[in-house]
Amino acid sequence: MTGQPTPRSLIVTFYGAYGRGGAGRPAGPVPIAALIRLLGAVGVDAPSVRSAVSRLKRRGLLVADRTDAGAAGYALSEDARQLLDDGDRRIYGHPDTGDGAREAGGGWLLAVFSVPEQERHKRHLLRSRLARLGFGTAAPGVWIAPDHLYDETRHTLARLELSPYVDLFRGAHADFEPTEQAVRRWWDLEQLAKLHRGFLDAQEPVLERWAGRTVPAPEDAYRDYVLALDSWRFLPYADPGLPPALLPRDWPGVRAAEVFTALHDRLYDAGAGYVREALTAMRA
Repeated sequence: MTGQPTPRSLIVTFYGAYGRGGAGRPAGPVPIAALIRLLGAVGVDAPSVRSAVSRLKRRGLLVADRTDAGAAGYALSEDARQLLDDGDRRIYGHPDTGDGAREAGGGWLLAVFSVPEQERHKRHLLRSRLARLGFGTAAPGVWIAPDHLYDETRHTLARLELSPYVDLFRGAHADFEPTEQAVRRWWDLEQLAKLHRGFLDAQEPVLERWAGRTVPAPEDAYRDYVLALDSWRFLPYADPGLPPALLPRDWPGVRAAEVFTALHDRLYDAGAGYVREALTAMRA
């Protein structure tokens, strides 16, 4: 992701990090007043929060509800929860961190699709969703990804009612071009490397700033963590987790994953404390 984070993206990032329950985090609706305060901490004003919430509601990602105390709020829809659950493995367990299940030889997933001309709008949707999932293009109508994306791909295509147009295959790359060369044709590795370097340019200084602080200040930790997560969470989709043996030796995704993991370990729990405090204040 490049440029300034959008209010809509930051709201999704907040719910993904702190809005799904557990460890004192809200499992149900988040009061709109608390959401405005929490998004204000990362630079989003109240009108922008309300506008973005309305758009997410129209898209079926948020649903209006009331808290146990009767306050108006918004919770994740079931589709949104599935979307975020699918994303967890990528965002928090990116293959560049050394997941051995995704080493070379893990296999490939092929998506072969055909869409009737009278439904060509679905062809565009299908291509854009496969691209967002991290698929590369092997040939017209044939898209390829590491095999570990099978479950997420299946959930996404079914949720968008695109599965009738697609056949999924799992297998190995046999001939005729060396796989390491073919990967450079299927994906734009130079552009992916540029995205990783952009993340490092923005977030390595943040990590260095926190390195000398023994006790994270909750609001500062929350702000820096949400902004880092909002920037990071797009990268494991642009870069689908190609086997390390097929990537350039100096691949910047390795360092980018290390930096995000270090920020998560350093800041996440303190940020959760700030969220709990904000929600408690709303109940008072």
